[in-house]
Amino acid sequence: MTEIIDGKLVAEDVVATVKGLTADLVGKGHAAPGLAVVIVGEDPASQVYVASKSKKAKECGFLSVQHTLPADTSEADLLKLIADLNADKSIDGILVQLPLPGHIDSGKVIQTIAPEKDVDGFHFVNVGKLGTGELETAFVPCTPAGSMILIERVRGKDLSGLNAVVVGRSNIVGKPMANLLLAANCTVTIAHSRTKDLPALARTADILVAAVGRPEMVKGDWVKPGATVIDVGINRIPAPEKGEGKSRLVGDVAFNEAAKNAGAITPVPGGVGPMTIALLMANTLVSAYLKAGLKRPTF
Repeated sequence: MTEIIDGKLVAEDVVATVKGLTADLVGKGHAAPGLAVVIVGEDPASQVYVASKSKKAKECGFLSVQHTLPADTSEADLLKLIADLNADKSIDGILVQLPLPGHIDSGKVIQTIAPEKDVDGFHFVNVGKLGTGELETAFVPCTPAGSMILIERVRGKDLSGLNAVVVGRSNIVGKPMANLLLAANCTVTIAHSRTKDLPALARTADILVAAVGRPEMVKGDWVKPGATVIDVGINRIPAPEKGEGKSRLVGDVAFNEAAKNAGAITPVPGGVGPMTIALLMANTLVSAYLKAGLKRPTF
């Protein structure tokens, strides 16, 4: 029987751990972790994401600060705000909601965040730490970090000898995912749009991670029997069966087909998605623990 990996349940477990460790931290006389979220402009999807992140931070017992800036905010003003947050001792994590308006250089903004407060894991210092296996002090992007926890819940922490195929080479998911799997002793292949005979390569995977942003691209016969399948994709497609103009969410994996072969698989929605916000909370807590000179917590 295929195991459907319940990301919502695992995310709730991670958040419960964060709440408990936050209470411990405050009980030892330290300040509660502080998370500052910065949003520029009125993008509706970004507003929803930011609201859910701020709400979850408060639920964890964090100091939650939100800076909502108008769409015409200058790059200089945004960089000044980040510099102020870098210097603010009550803030442990800084998250700038992407995308930013076109007149602002996103790369410059991300690299301005202090690496020890970069809870999104996008600063080159954190990218370099992950790439060289310095995981004790690195911040890992939340989606691959959450995906890794789901894999470990199924396969255990030692993945020695397993073949992993990551479909997708983005800096946000594909590359960090591959580095995490390498650190866990997998043999890792990164596949992408130029890969020859992708279905045959996918069939070699004990762990198959799909992160390409193409609806249901990974078919059932791409999946090795018993493989663990992690579907990072979130794609909205038309759903005329629900009524005119209606849509539904699907992943990068054709779920019903793949579930017949997989040993374990994440659904969309309800798989990797809930883990992303949970790991943002975990990263913010880790930052507070490291600042206090305490041992890094694990999840």
